[in-house]
Amino acid sequence: MLLRSPHLASEETPPFELKGSLFTLTVLHLFQMDRAAIERHLVEKVKQAPSFFNNTPVVIDLEEMTDSPEGLDFNGLYELLRTHGMVPVGMRNGTPIQQAAARLAGLPALPESRANGGAKKPDKTEPASHSRIVNHPVRSGQQIYAPEGDLIVLGAVSAGAEVIADGNIHIYGVLRGRALAGVRGDAETRIFCQSLEAELVSIAGHYRISEQFDSADRGKAAQIHLMENRLVIEHLTR
Repeated sequence: MLLRSPHLASEETPPFELKGSLFTLTVLHLFQMDRAAIERHLVEKVKQAPSFFNNTPVVIDLEEMTDSPEGLDFNGLYELLRTHGMVPVGMRNGTPIQQAAARLAGLPALPESRANGGAKKPDKTEPASHSRIVNHPVRSGQQIYAPEGDLIVLGAVSAGAEVIADGNIHIYGVLRGRALAGVRGDAETRIFCQSLEAELVSIAGHYRISEQFDSADRGKAAQIHLMENRLVIEHLTR
């Protein structure tokens, strides 16, 4: 009987595979390292939507802390965020010293955020090169992503579902789940839906959760866009 070497078998069928993927992450933009103030603000945020922040991955952004003379207690910040249900997965921006301190605390350095203006604005004038059309309802637990273009859903988006696009999002049905447009930073994108009952809507990282919707906006046909870095909900006439 010919026996196969276990080493050969393991070479033919690797135990895992590494692939790149896109995930939606919450970014905590840190303005000061006052632990008490941070905790007070966290408590208020979590009260608004406890389920949303439960085990939510968080990236710590230090862009506003590069001139800070004080040291940053990343271990303390990590413990504070974990206490309130969030999971720090990395940091971005900051000085080389801050990045080294973050790595010592187990937080990897992620690519820096793209600056507003400059080379980014010409990209906004170019039309989206691709659109993705989904001709069925998006069920709970599903995630649909349209890279480099718009996402068009010809049906409802259930609670617990997530629709994501680099461009605009059009939903010809009830939006009950999460909708995130302009995920690569395009602040000119919009979300359109026939009935707004969403868990969360986001444009270029600026988001609003269901508890923050005005009661007059619920169940209405709406478009959502940014105006002076503020998320605006406008009713659509049928």
